Amino acid sequence: MSHRDEPFVTRRLSASQRGSAGVVAGVEHHSAIDPIAQRLEALGFVPGEPVRVVATGPLGGEPLVVLVGSTRFALRHAEAHRVLLHANES
Repeated sequence: MSHRDEPFVTRRLSASQRGSAGVVAGVEHHSAIDPIAQRLEALGFVPGEPVRVVATGPLGGEPLVVLVGSTRFALRHAEAHRVLLHANES
């Protein structure tokens, strides 16, 4: 089975654990002009971009430290909840 034939699921970045990876499916917008969604997209959370969770905070796992391309970002759960990922199910 090739990589393209593997089963994928869509999940929110906020549901990811340390070490998990995926590809950005999109960012959820709550209105036509959504500054949080626009900021996330400007930071590189765009469809097709690979993402990996490299660390989580101690209590409740906040913030999530994620690697997008070669840049690390710390996101609150509310921000990470807006990012949808395609992730390998296996």
